[in-house]
Amino acid sequence: MQRKVIIAGGGTGGHIFPAIAIANALKKIQPDIDILFVGAKGKMEMEKVPQAGYPIEGLEITGFNRSNIFKNILLPFKILKSLGQAKSILKRFNPDVAIGVGGYASFPVLNRAQKNGIPTLIQEQNSFAGKTNMILGKKAAKICVAYDGMEKFFPADKLVMTGNPVRSNISQSAITREEALKQFGLKQGVQTVFAVGGSLGAKSINEGLAPLLKSFAEKNIQLIWQTGKPYYETAVQAAAPYSEHIKVYDFINTMDAAYKAADVVLSRAGALAIAELCVVKKPVIFVPYPFAAEDHQTSNAMNLVNKKAGLIIKDAEVEAQLGTTLFSLLQNKALMEQLENNIGKLGNPNADEVIARQVLELIK
Repeated sequence: MQRKVIIAGGGTGGHIFPAIAIANALKKIQPDIDILFVGAKGKMEMEKVPQAGYPIEGLEITGFNRSNIFKNILLPFKILKSLGQAKSILKRFNPDVAIGVGGYASFPVLNRAQKNGIPTLIQEQNSFAGKTNMILGKKAAKICVAYDGMEKFFPADKLVMTGNPVRSNISQSAITREEALKQFGLKQGVQTVFAVGGSLGAKSINEGLAPLLKSFAEKNIQLIWQTGKPYYETAVQAAAPYSEHIKVYDFINTMDAAYKAADVVLSRAGALAIAELCVVKKPVIFVPYPFAAEDHQTSNAMNLVNKKAGLIIKDAEVEAQLGTTLFSLLQNKALMEQLENNIGKLGNPNADEVIARQVLELIK
């Protein structure tokens, strides 16, 4: 008998890529399994999920707008409408289990599934759980987590420590450092930094790096700089005199090569980025995005900092501290080795498969 699974959620790459990784792992274990994604209309999952080869249905749902309260007037009606849409999708598809990965579509689908007696599993990526997941967690059968101390948010008997899924092109990459440096047009045997601020870039990281470009060249340190589209042209102009050392990209598809080329990574502290950094075992300086819900990026970063598995600079202090912190780390081989060893202990390249097996255990 063919088994059916719904995966609900999305909104950002941090929710979508783990969801696709779980779907791929389910297919690997049970090739005939039928998987349907449910997302929010107009969000990136409506594009990314079909590209990965899976069907998706969209709900008319948005989140609470913190910056413009007036935009929330229609929110109760959208939630009611999305609950109705979720109910009809569940009735039509009739899944054996529903998985919530976070994001707007998670709540209506899992809420309705729980009312219908369909087992639900939550995959909580962050170390500070979102309010929606905390509500859904009360009736969920299992909650897969990536950080210790999550019993603060969820019933302890439902928690399963699985780690966060990482894209297979990173966890299974076979590229060598020599090939990676060559791909970016960089020299062998020269210290290299990879700066990444998520797909849209990070304003504070970009503005903190710009005044340091001359120092990179003078100290003979190479930089792979993913700026995001908004800052790209500015960065290209700023880096032009130092093109031998500084390579600027608006977006990098070959993340495995960028990680492999790097001695140190400068990064935001989203759950997906941290999961990847743990698997590739790189010393990292985190600059958490301060406006993430419940400031969860700071919570994520501090979980590693407290284990001596990363360094942190507050977003507002990047311009003042980045140069000192980064260049002193590159000169401190012992600290780099300590950070590399400690972050490596936290990685789980098979998290997707572990979660998939937890899902299949819920199917009677």
